[in-house]
Amino acid sequence: MKEQPVDAERPGTVSVRSYITRFRHDEDPISEGGIWINGKKDGIDLTDVIVKAGVAYGGLCRMNIPESRAEQGNLEVSDGATPKGDYDDPTAVLAGIWGKNQHGKAKVFSRNQTEKYFQEVEIRLRSTITPHRCTGYEVFWRCLKNENAYAEIVRWNGKIGDFTSLRRHTGPQYGVKDGDVVEATIFGNVLKGFINGVEVISATDDTFDTGSPGIGFNFGVGNTNVDFGFTFFEVHTYDD
Repeated sequence: MKEQPVDAERPGTVSVRSYITRFRHDEDPISEGGIWINGKKDGIDLTDVIVKAGVAYGGLCRMNIPESRAEQGNLEVSDGATPKGDYDDPTAVLAGIWGKNQHGKAKVFSRNQTEKYFQEVEIRLRSTITPHRCTGYEVFWRCLKNENAYAEIVRWNGKIGDFTSLRRHTGPQYGVKDGDVVEATIFGNVLKGFINGVEVISATDDTFDTGSPGIGFNFGVGNTNVDFGFTFFEVHTYDD
């Protein structure tokens, strides 16, 4: 735990609570002394986050119903645009009380990138996990660097599979590769996502004003779950 760092991007502000990890210990699911709340262990309907060899990545998902969304280009709007899929994303959020304004930062691990699956690295903000319920915000990037890459911000409303897309951008500049550093922030009702210090996406939403930061990865990627994750994560939170 690192207490009260000054945020270089917001001079004069002091974090009320922060956390930094390099995922040094193998764990299934991630715990780091009990500070993490996991999607399956604690939330039941989602999937846990695993740490191995310095990488945090998603556990194996159900793989019963593949992802289909109008935003992904594999579901026609004429079909009603209701997303289809298991949506049991591997997810873990930090336990305890955190400042309402949050800044998460992580380093991407990515190998064997493929268009077969939607491999995503995700930073969670103002999130909660309880049995059969996950709420909060998610900023994420596809692990791909071509025209089918994307960045997106969504709001998780509670029940598994119940989420709302707030903003999405598609193109190679919105995807990530191994070694990229991604960041996600929420200050007030404004959410932003960054790649290597450059803002690439933003959205506004007033639904949630409390919750925890965390990390996650997309469901339904078969055995490629070990091919993408994070090697570093830090978060600073503020009350003003």
